[in-house]
Amino acid sequence: MNLSPSIQVLERMFKLIDILASRDEAMSLKELSQNAGLHPSTTHRILNDLSLGRYVERPETGSYRLGMRLLELGNVVKNRLDVREAALIPMRELHKLIQQPVNLSMRQGDEIVYIERAYSERSGMQVVRAIGGRAPLHLTSVGKLFLAVDDNDKVRAYANRTGLVGHTKTSLTDLRSLERELSRVRQYGIARDNEELEIGVRCMAAGIYDDQNKLVAGLSISAPADRIDETWLAKLQVTAKEISAALGYHGNN
Repeated sequence: MNLSPSIQVLERMFKLIDILASRDEAMSLKELSQNAGLHPSTTHRILNDLSLGRYVERPETGSYRLGMRLLELGNVVKNRLDVREAALIPMRELHKLIQQPVNLSMRQGDEIVYIERAYSERSGMQVVRAIGGRAPLHLTSVGKLFLAVDDNDKVRAYANRTGLVGHTKTSLTDLRSLERELSRVRQYGIARDNEELEIGVRCMAAGIYDDQNKLVAGLSISAPADRIDETWLAKLQVTAKEISAALGYHGNN
C-alpha cells in the first residue's frame, strides 16, 4: 500500500525521533541518515522542521539531539494522566469514609481546573464541581496551595493580573489578607476555602507531590458550610500522601 506524502513524512519524523531517543549523545546528520535509511537532504529537511518546533536541537553545527519541547509535553502528559490514575481509587475510598465530594484539581495559569471527582447523591451537596470546571486560585483551597509555593513577587504579580476579584463577602480580595492566608498554608501544609468561591460551601485541601518533590495537584473535600468536619482533615492528608507516594514522592509534606 502506498502511503500519502504527508503520512510518509510523519513516519520518517517519528523514526528520527525514535533514533535520537535511543542515544544519550548527539548524533550527526550522516549517522541519522544511515540509521533511518533516508537521503541526507531528506533527513536534514525533517530535522530542520523539528528544530523549529524545539522538538530537536543542535548542540553543535551538524549534530542533533532531542529538544526540550518533548520534555515539556512529556511532563504535561505525566502530570495529568498519572495523577488522575493514581488518585482515582484513593479518592473513592476517601469518599466512602466521609460521604462528601472529593475533588482532584491542578493549576493551569491563574486558575485551577477540576480533573476528577468522587461523589454520590447522598452527599447532600447542591453543587458538585464539574470535571473541566475552573476557578480562580485565590478563591479555592487547592488554588491557595499552588499560590503558597510561589514566592512573594509571583503572588503580587498574580494579584496585579487578576485584581483579586471576589465572588462572596468572605473572598480574599486584598493582597495583605491573601499573603497572611498563604503564610498559614505554608505553616500547616493544608488550605481552606471558607465560602470564598460560593456561599454555603466550605473546602479543605492537601497537596499531591511527584517524584521531583513538586506540587502537581491538590485533593480537596467540599461540604455544606454547616457540616464541615475537622476529623476529615487527617483522612484527607493520608489520602494525599498515598497518591503522592504512588507518584514517587518521598518527602515529608
